[in-house]
Amino acid sequence: MITIENDYFDIGQICDSGQCFRMKELQDGSYEVISRDRYLRLRQRGKEISFYCSREDWEEIWFDFFDLGTDYESFISRINPRDTYLINAAGQGKGVRILKQDLWEMIVSFLISQQNNIKRIRHCIDLLCEKYGDPCVTEEGVRYFSFPGPERFNGIPRDELMSCNLGYRSKYVVLTAQAVVSGEVDLEKIASYPHWRAKKELLRCFGVGEKVAECICLFALHHLDAFPVDTHIRQALDRHYKRGFPHRRYKDCQGVLQQYIFYHELVGKNDK
Repeated sequence: MITIENDYFDIGQICDSGQCFRMKELQDGSYEVISRDRYLRLRQRGKEISFYCSREDWEEIWFDFFDLGTDYESFISRINPRDTYLINAAGQGKGVRILKQDLWEMIVSFLISQQNNIKRIRHCIDLLCEKYGDPCVTEEGVRYFSFPGPERFNGIPRDELMSCNLGYRSKYVVLTAQAVVSGEVDLEKIASYPHWRAKKELLRCFGVGEKVAECICLFALHHLDAFPVDTHIRQALDRHYKRGFPHRRYKDCQGVLQQYIFYHELVGKNDK
């Protein structure tokens, strides 16, 4: 077990922030996270967080996964003191961090996210992993499924994933998987590109539009200048930033501020 203290980490806020769909609260108040084929349980008491994993897994996987080498206080300190809306949003959601997740998993997750809500996305991904992933078990006997790689979907009918409640998104996942397996889409190259070029390549994938590409850039490639705009963000921009969001002021951390706004719009207002 690894225990740390951090004033800018709240696992409940991260779970509700719409960036990770294989994270959930357990009955005992702890949380579980599954990434690719790895499992983690963690518990938080105030600013103290305990990660139930080996030192090796902590250093090789979870420290980077939760972006614990980044100073999030520095992002909040850059907010214009006259921007009371953003200050309030960041104050409510300061425990949100930008996770560094697997590129393929994020491509599939955000293809599924279109015209969908967080609860349904999680259910779809659970079904997808149960049907196409590999069964795994932790040393403590917790059973779970890995996230299926693109080869699992290569060659299957375009509508086969509809059995996992994907609906019309089934075609998006199957065709994108085929493009990855064939080499038409090179995930390693995309991971090495700067934001603008990675986004351009992602937009070549079937079913990937502007918002989905930005989400993938932010939550998989950790391009903090990515700024996904969905319904919640659009409504906030229309109300509070009629001249447009000040991207130049917040260069290289717009994605973090976007998450504070998203969390505030989605759940934060209910915490007042």
